[in-house]
Amino acid sequence: MELQSRLEELRAQGLGVVAISYDSEEVLADFSQRRDITFPLLSDDDSSVITAFGILNTVAAEGVGPNRDDPDVVADVAKYVSLFGANPMIVGTPHPGTFMLDATGRVTSRFFEEFYRERNTTANVMLKLGAGLSPIAAIEGTTAHLTLTAYPSDPSVTVGTRFSIAIEIVPNPDIHVYAPGAEQMGYRVIGLTMAPVPHVRFEPVEFPASELYHFEPLDERVPVYQQPFMLLQEVVVSGAAEVEEALAELDALTLTGTLDYQACNDELCFDPVSVPLSFTLDLDALDRQRANR
Repeated sequence: MELQSRLEELRAQGLGVVAISYDSEEVLADFSQRRDITFPLLSDDDSSVITAFGILNTVAAEGVGPNRDDPDVVADVAKYVSLFGANPMIVGTPHPGTFMLDATGRVTSRFFEEFYRERNTTANVMLKLGAGLSPIAAIEGTTAHLTLTAYPSDPSVTVGTRFSIAIEIVPNPDIHVYAPGAEQMGYRVIGLTMAPVPHVRFEPVEFPASELYHFEPLDERVPVYQQPFMLLQEVVVSGAAEVEEALAELDALTLTGTLDYQACNDELCFDPVSVPLSFTLDLDALDRQRANR
């Protein structure tokens, strides 16, 4: 379980971890023992706390109610509850997600997904918050203009995993690369191009804030990166029903792409560069067992 494996790193950053579920104490105790979980699992078996936080999944109740055969209800159940239909046992479930709280208990960030089968990993959440965790299987490279370190947020994924590829980039002294917005002035913006992979979706690359560079000969002010920065490419393994069977035939998931950029200094621009990248991640099977019976 990724959250357990990252626990010491999270605590080293001053973060505590608690999970809450509508499951009974018995079910949670069994799950905790089976998966060697050492952080608290809290039982909210009447869903009162889940309701107070505004994350009660009301579609679960609709799926077993008098309108359960309504096409709109059936579609909502498949999207928000279960691809296999609703049943009374899952009434009271929350929408799955993560809250980040400060020391006073105030919610500072929240991460929730529209499709219940697609969920952020712990490492992905931390990368989005700018905290980061120890890089896994990092690729290091150097070009004539910059150095880069690229790594996936997680070493293994499964159906519905939402994770990221992080690329840390350090331009050489007196070198800049172009940031979003520079394309309007005819410059090539740094970017990541990923090769299509069945059952995998690539979200738009997340760029950090840039700075304005004044190119005096043309009196241009262009958005660039001159200081170290990070690109985040979020990746989603589809949570569709047919994906689990398709991935079961594979031992690993390989993602390939290129980091594309054009670098300049105060006098000239260099030829465009494409740096090939490849990442191989283990594939895990879904664990649907709630408790030993």
